[in-house]
Amino acid sequence: MTTPLAGIHVALLDDHPLFRQGLCHLLQDLPYVETITETANLPELLVVCRQRLPDVLLLDLQMPEHDGGEVAQVLLKEFPELKIIVLSMFAADKYITQMMKLGARSYLPKDASQSEIIHAISEVLTTGYYLTARISRAVTRGIQEPTRKRSSSLFDPIYFTPREKEVLRLMCQGLTNLNIAEKLFISSRTVEGYRQRLLEKTESSNTASLIVYAVKNGFIET
Repeated sequence: MTTPLAGIHVALLDDHPLFRQGLCHLLQDLPYVETITETANLPELLVVCRQRLPDVLLLDLQMPEHDGGEVAQVLLKEFPELKIIVLSMFAADKYITQMMKLGARSYLPKDASQSEIIHAISEVLTTGYYLTARISRAVTRGIQEPTRKRSSSLFDPIYFTPREKEVLRLMCQGLTNLNIAEKLFISSRTVEGYRQRLLEKTESSNTASLIVYAVKNGFIET
């Protein structure tokens, strides 16, 4: 695994010291990680962010004083560029959907393998998101309205090119820019260009919102 970034600052917010220590042990061996900051609550994390904004935050979902949703809302209001990866033992669709809609860049179970956590951090740092098939399915099921009459007009061929729709379908399957590029025999930069145009055309703020848009308007099926 490689990343063009170096000297990054990673912050952890989890109220379990042993879990934080385990993550620190994992992260300290990564060559591009310069600083790791442990925090146990939101006030501590706010102090850290105001001194030096972390490049990525690993966030627990369930904590005594504030849940992950509240933390994400507070942090992203003040620091909208902060990249949050949720690590939680809660795997229900509603939790994944809520956190992705709030602006999280990925959502992983706490029992995820070390390699997947490292890969998620790398993907979030280099592409902005790490969307697994589990995340895509959860977001799809979470926002789909079975009784709603589907509209196809928003995906009229005149409005979206065939390649844009093809890229969007693959994004909704949880594929990364690199995976899509390999599948379509184009460059990752070209895929990112299509993603940006899709965001603009749908007035979506991020990839998760784009998937929500696609599902709500009947572009993909669960």
